[in-house]
Amino acid sequence: MSNHWHGEWGRLPPPIEEPVKEPVEESAPIASPPIASLEKHRFSVAKDEGVVGSFGVITLQHGDTLPDVARHFGLGYEEIVAANPELDPWVPSANSRTLIPVQFVLPRAPRRGVVINLAAMRMFHFPAKGNGAEVVTYPVGIGREGRATPTGAMRIARKIKNPTWYPTKNIRDDHLRRGDPLPAAVPPGPDNPLGKYALYLNRQMYLIHGTNKPYSVGLRASNGCIRLYPEDASKLYSRVPLNEPVYIVNQPYLVGWRDGVVYLQAYPSHEELNEKLLKKTLRANLKKWERDQNQPLDWGKIERIVQEGLGIPLPITAGTPPVDAVLAGAQPIVRPDKWFGQPEPAPEASYGWYVFAAETASEMTAQRLAAVLNHQGPPIPAQVVPSGERHQVIAGPFANAKAAKTAVKRLKVDLELDGRILPPKASRQLSRPPNLPPGKRVFRTYRSRTDQPEDGTGGNGGDERLRSR
Repeated sequence: MSNHWHGEWGRLPPPIEEPVKEPVEESAPIASPPIASLEKHRFSVAKDEGVVGSFGVITLQHGDTLPDVARHFGLGYEEIVAANPELDPWVPSANSRTLIPVQFVLPRAPRRGVVINLAAMRMFHFPAKGNGAEVVTYPVGIGREGRATPTGAMRIARKIKNPTWYPTKNIRDDHLRRGDPLPAAVPPGPDNPLGKYALYLNRQMYLIHGTNKPYSVGLRASNGCIRLYPEDASKLYSRVPLNEPVYIVNQPYLVGWRDGVVYLQAYPSHEELNEKLLKKTLRANLKKWERDQNQPLDWGKIERIVQEGLGIPLPITAGTPPVDAVLAGAQPIVRPDKWFGQPEPAPEASYGWYVFAAETASEMTAQRLAAVLNHQGPPIPAQVVPSGERHQVIAGPFANAKAAKTAVKRLKVDLELDGRILPPKASRQLSRPPNLPPGKRVFRTYRSRTDQPEDGTGGNGGDERLRSR
């Protein structure tokens, strides 16, 4: 018998000589002392193994948001939210323990060039000098429903620093319908959705690029292009040469192994995939491996991982610790003094130009909207101001009436909020509960158009829900 089983999932571990016995009693994991941080991008990987990284856990403070934690640790929005379904992404409770899932199963693809797994919304770069033994990974934003990012083998055709965006007629018509007319060319700067770095694929109209909306990374929010955090786009731009191969796959179920243990990582299937067939194929391949290797797997754990689809790699070899015990053993991380890329807090209420965004009876709802505004691209500074028994979300201060008018437009286009300008005279009231007319709408869920189209792509826009789980 071969030392390793070759199949749909690549090379899996050899059978363990001695059968693993189920533990009689699970003992609580021994707490490790907190460490400064986790490795989040660059990993060594053995030739026959396919799992990299580790889990961490961090305790949050008042004012932290999951998107800030995600960006700091090299994760995308969905990765951090799925791993912590009990937490509100925008207003998590103080002292909440947050799982940092910086562990990944490598996709089934050549270990060279750039590999992007759409299901994971994650890029893996295998530098040529590493000969497949080193991988650098980044979270990405991908095409929204109806404008899915294409799969297949491609290459980097050209690279441009400080690119100009040339929206197509379809894009311009769509923005015009939304009350957001676009010029024929958008020069480099804060309003350019391509960010500062763009790598053009040989498949026309598709790019890998930065973004002026960093908190859309980890969402299906584009018209088909691949978005990176600005800091990651800068690194990739300098490291990837022209003609570097790019493999784009869509694999929601990933099986790999490390240290003789089989791992399964499962994501929700996109609508363009046949989920029923994928699950059937996964089960058939794992059963075949069991038979060929005479090595049992934990099928109860497998079904739970597939059902939950949290995107967390977990051991499925029989006799390995249960899911909850694995997650409980995550390495404690010291909370940083400041999250990387975190927007500056809105200034305290002062004299100037402001914009009334919304009013609600729920303080939590108001805090959530203020956090969403602060994380727009570019940020819209916002704060919650009490108004009797209600709570108002006020954006500002802005330097002048023109800047306030621009903020009102962005509220309408990006968030479908009907804001109104509060001139300096009215803003004097912000130092105490303002006596403003109640808003016409109460917003319990916010929808954000984070899908500003990229160079050369068409489509009808569309909203990406910023969900609270």
